[in-house]
Amino acid sequence: MNAPPLTDLSDRARAIFRLVVEGYLESGSPVGSKALAGEGGVNLSPASIRSVLAELEQRGLLAAPHTSAGRMPTDSGLRLFVDAMMQVAEPTAEERVAIEQRISEPGPIERALERTSALLSDLSGAAGMVMVPRREPRLSQVSLTALDANRVLAVLVGEDGHIENRILTVPGEALGTSLEQASNYLTAKVAGRTLAEAAQLIEREVASGRSALDEASRSLVESGIAVWTEDASNRPVLIVRGQANLLDDNALSDIERVRSLLEDLENKQSVSSLLESAREAEAMRIFIGSENRLFSLSGSSVIASPYRDREGKVVGVLGVIGPTRLNYARVVPMVDFTARSLGKRIG
Repeated sequence: MNAPPLTDLSDRARAIFRLVVEGYLESGSPVGSKALAGEGGVNLSPASIRSVLAELEQRGLLAAPHTSAGRMPTDSGLRLFVDAMMQVAEPTAEERVAIEQRISEPGPIERALERTSALLSDLSGAAGMVMVPRREPRLSQVSLTALDANRVLAVLVGEDGHIENRILTVPGEALGTSLEQASNYLTAKVAGRTLAEAAQLIEREVASGRSALDEASRSLVESGIAVWTEDASNRPVLIVRGQANLLDDNALSDIERVRSLLEDLENKQSVSSLLESAREAEAMRIFIGSENRLFSLSGSSVIASPYRDREGKVVGVLGVIGPTRLNYARVVPMVDFTARSLGKRIG
């Protein structure tokens, strides 16, 4: 059910709705009419409050779990609150300094990513997640060896010593002396370049007729480019830290939900696919409970933000996952600031 526009609610309905949501996010428990009429609540009788609560429940914004007299926000209610009512709490100066110092500690980038995931977990009280940037290694050499009448083994050697093999299917006339010519040509073009960069250069030269290749070698090079640029090994890697934070007192009363969430986190490829949507949107994404099929059973929320290198290119995604009662007002700007800080570290 889609949340109604905020303008459809009366002033007192908005006030009571806000108090219920904020009370639930703070305590993790349903909020009753007595609490709403208490100190700091609304100046209405319990009967009037109950009437408004019933209206909000009918609109699909609140629900009464089990036999409790209290109310808690539905996923639609949380979406309305996050999109239209939430007042974010920006990180303090001390928090910003702590985040930047933690991320900028010396060491390989992999360690920085692990620290970032743990940092997000500490700050949010939930689990932190960071998708590792997709690596595009720079190459130093390519060699080609005939396997049979129509297959060639291509060996790609990276500047870091990493070696990958590809088996190419090519026309028979592309074998023989053309292999050596094609190997030399490819090595000259890929040296110091990423595969994507080398592919673009070679494609331009072949298309313009400027390459020093005969027809057989050209066929071999074009076959190799097509396979290499579609390398399926370039899959995202996900670092998750702080799963223990999900096992708090409230979670223990709903252990099946937590078990479902932990199982979801074990399926890192599915979680990575969800985070990819934030990369594609190039903006902060907030998924609340049943809005996403992956977490519909566990009733969890995900706050995710892409992070960029210094050229502004999106290179990965980070965020937190936890119960729907996350402190969105604090966590959303914290995730955003952490993403910007990690981008500076990526360089």
